[in-house]
Amino acid sequence: MHKMIMKMIIYQSSKERFIRHLLSNEIHEIIEATYQAKTGRRVAKNELRSWQESMRYMGAVLDDDEIPNDAGVSIEYSIPQTSKRIDFILTGQNHEKKDQVVIVELKQWESAELTDKDAIVKTRFQHGVAETSHPSYQAWSYSELLNQLNETVYTDNIHLSPCAYLHNYVEDGVIKNSFYQPYLEKAPVFLKGKAEKEKLKTFIKGFVKYGDKSDLMFRIENGKIKPSKSLADSLAKMIVGNPEFIMLDEQKLVFETAIKLAKESSPTNKNVLIVQGGPGTGKSVVAVNLLVNIIQQLRLVAQYITKNAAPRAVYEAKLTGSMRKSAISNLFSGSGSFHSLEKNAFDVLIVDEAHRLNEKSGMFKNIGENQVKEIIHSSKLSIFFIDEDQKVTFSDIGSKEEIEGWAKLEGAKVHHMALESQFRCNGSDGYLAWLDDVLAIRETANKTLDELEYDFQVLSTPNELKELIFEKNKINNKARMVAGYCWNWISRGDKTAFDISLPEYAFGMQWNLDTDGSLWIQAPDSVSEVGCIHTCQGLEVDYVGVIIGGDLIVRDGNVITNPKARAKTDKSISGYKKLLKADPEAANQKADGIIRNTYRTLMTRGMKGCYIFCTDPETQAYFQDRLRAKD
Repeated sequence: MHKMIMKMIIYQSSKERFIRHLLSNEIHEIIEATYQAKTGRRVAKNELRSWQESMRYMGAVLDDDEIPNDAGVSIEYSIPQTSKRIDFILTGQNHEKKDQVVIVELKQWESAELTDKDAIVKTRFQHGVAETSHPSYQAWSYSELLNQLNETVYTDNIHLSPCAYLHNYVEDGVIKNSFYQPYLEKAPVFLKGKAEKEKLKTFIKGFVKYGDKSDLMFRIENGKIKPSKSLADSLAKMIVGNPEFIMLDEQKLVFETAIKLAKESSPTNKNVLIVQGGPGTGKSVVAVNLLVNIIQQLRLVAQYITKNAAPRAVYEAKLTGSMRKSAISNLFSGSGSFHSLEKNAFDVLIVDEAHRLNEKSGMFKNIGENQVKEIIHSSKLSIFFIDEDQKVTFSDIGSKEEIEGWAKLEGAKVHHMALESQFRCNGSDGYLAWLDDVLAIRETANKTLDELEYDFQVLSTPNELKELIFEKNKINNKARMVAGYCWNWISRGDKTAFDISLPEYAFGMQWNLDTDGSLWIQAPDSVSEVGCIHTCQGLEVDYVGVIIGGDLIVRDGNVITNPKARAKTDKSISGYKKLLKADPEAANQKADGIIRNTYRTLMTRGMKGCYIFCTDPETQAYFQDRLRAKD
């Protein structure tokens, strides 16, 4: 991944000169030279080849007398506040002589596979087949970013028309499948062949009638980055009267403190706010309120960040009342996209589940330096909501000390606040203390659950657990089953296979990981699937049913962990075997903490109740015993 410079266009010219550069076969040389001059880096050969090929196809599209010669052509425009680049832009005026921009997302793809996830397809990349955004969604989301955040675009009423051109792709019923219709309508896709090329020409000519008379891209490139009033107003409407986002007591105090810091922060007055809070203290409620109000009240540029996709998807869906991607999708980001941004690109970055941050980014954890550093570097104010007891993988690095260290190096002042428990588990700190004691995380005075107003039960069979969760779910679709990651994800290859299979009880269920993806916890039919730590952390239900696997067992009253019982498909203890060879004690200590934290997190997802079943009989007996007071 190349480190991109903000406000960068690699090639800018008129249509006439672009065609000339193509015919003389020097377009790729100009692009390469400009790229190297602006970034100080050489272009990868495969990227250069794709530019060369795609530009040839775009030249054939623009070679039409009805597309004006003085229309502007811009290639590889870096969208401010992101590491995203728009492949190809045509600028001019429409039939009413109003400013017009056509955005073209170019792809070399030859094939793709359907998924059942909103706006997601699978296609082959250099390292194999992977999921990625549908090209129509990509093109539309880029135009939305400019519509939402570029003051020139929305103030001067510049009209944006996005589309995608997959010039090597033969129609196969996948890329234009009706499942993707909402995005195909917003940004049509054009494929291989003469007829498709003519359709793209017609699309462009429908928008660009006259040339670029006002240096449109220069104006856009130098436009102030500020959220539009329409974005601010629509966000405000989403949160008003939404009971999911009402703040209580100290949540309001944290919120007001953060708002004050947002007003005061600047490039010369960088601030970092660390908010510590356990399960159910309302960290996410405050985080979402901050996102909405910083944009709506202060008109500052902000984003909500989590490493895990699930909280982002769920809170976006709760705000919009829809599970489809929306105009506000760009306000929700993963934690790995800040390595290439310039200093203080954002006014405010709000990091939920900050304990889950990683050092490196990317699929292969080989991009960037440190996510904590990059987030602080990229914002005038960064807010980290953290619960260090919820670190659940070997790669989780988010800690108070880590954040403080990077804040100091970045010259930012650190502020500390805490959210005490309203606790989701019926206002009971006692349950949390009992849980810490029972899982042998720390010793507390809470040896039993007697007299606590929280519905905790140990069920005799997994079938009883399932029946109880199904029954509770009938109330308001807020009961789910989860399990420790001790079963391989075999249903990914065989849709009829059970992942969690306990033949002695004639019990079988599948992991949720594919069907509903990140929205599993609120999808209507997902109660019939079992969630894992990755799709429920940071989220809550009323009742949670937990299957405790062989990675946490009790022997002679001692709670012990067994990393070897974890599934091969579980990446959360990736690195354990390597560390085991180098330092066995450190490896086992780290894995032990992760397994205990995982069950602590799973067992605190239910606001009103938690029901468990343990696959190990002695562990089952231990939990039953710990429910009762000793005589």
